[in-house]
Amino acid sequence: MTHEFKTIVENYLLAKKQGLKSVLATVVHLEGSSYRKPGVRMLILENGKMIGAVSGGCVEKDILRQSDTVFKSGIAKMMTYDGRYRLGCEGILYILIEPFLPDPKFLSHFQEVLKNRKSFLIKSYFTKQIGDSDVIGSMVYFNKDGYPLSKKLKENNTVTFFKETLKPCFKLMIFGAEHDAVQLCKLAHYNGWEVTVISGPLESKTIYDFPGATGFYSVSPDDLELQLIDDQTAIVLMSHNFSNDLKYLLELKNTKPAYLGMLGPTKRREKLLSQFLEYCPDAEEYFIENIHGPAGLNIGAETPQEIAISIVAEILSVIRNQVPMFLKEKSGRIHV
Repeated sequence: MTHEFKTIVENYLLAKKQGLKSVLATVVHLEGSSYRKPGVRMLILENGKMIGAVSGGCVEKDILRQSDTVFKSGIAKMMTYDGRYRLGCEGILYILIEPFLPDPKFLSHFQEVLKNRKSFLIKSYFTKQIGDSDVIGSMVYFNKDGYPLSKKLKENNTVTFFKETLKPCFKLMIFGAEHDAVQLCKLAHYNGWEVTVISGPLESKTIYDFPGATGFYSVSPDDLELQLIDDQTAIVLMSHNFSNDLKYLLELKNTKPAYLGMLGPTKRREKLLSQFLEYCPDAEEYFIENIHGPAGLNIGAETPQEIAISIVAEILSVIRNQVPMFLKEKSGRIHV
């Protein structure tokens, strides 16, 4: 996922300042089932520190041991991990371990792509043969511009490759600045989302009141900047002010977020939508149908922290196109 790769790049830069080498491990193929799927990555530093994980914790120690030769030789290698015999349930993981030496041009381009919320492609070339190879490694593509993540990579179309398109970091926009908004901000940040908080101009709050927020704007509804709302954006209206929520809804009418939730009981939602349609009788059906109110799943949430869990869970179910249910009642695999 994009936020995980972003974290890897950030930690690489910190390690580089300390004079530490870095190695990237990527699950490129899977036979059977596993805790995580192909495309998951982790960074290993020369001092033994690991950033991220490719499993529930069982594979990482083996990867750390295998990475030792990559640090010494600077040559990428393949390893496998057969969880069927060690864990009794998982399959065979094929893991590419390569020096992480991104070009400065890549780093500059990567920041630009993140800022402009653009997708990018990672293509990892690999073989199923265990050991070192100079024809395996990963390339990152920003449109037509390709950057190797290892200086020693020799792109070779005769080997197998795993490719993955990474979308912009998922973003949550919270319209409101009360205590429950703080809890939602914390949880969303913990989940790896970028969080923007919008408060009214008269609120005596700042970004420091919202741990984990990447943006804070104290503006009136008609001064909102909405250009970067996309299908990787969720919105929750929770200002606790009916008039403000209506104004926000009117300003948002031409946007297409992945999710739009409103705090409050059903009667409040119906009154809000009724007045909204009086102002905007020609509002797109998609926009109306995408409104979730009351926001959240029915898990018996009572405290602000529990309500935040309920809302985040509903957002995940919507963006992953899943109907919430007990996993014990699901037949077949947990993940398709």
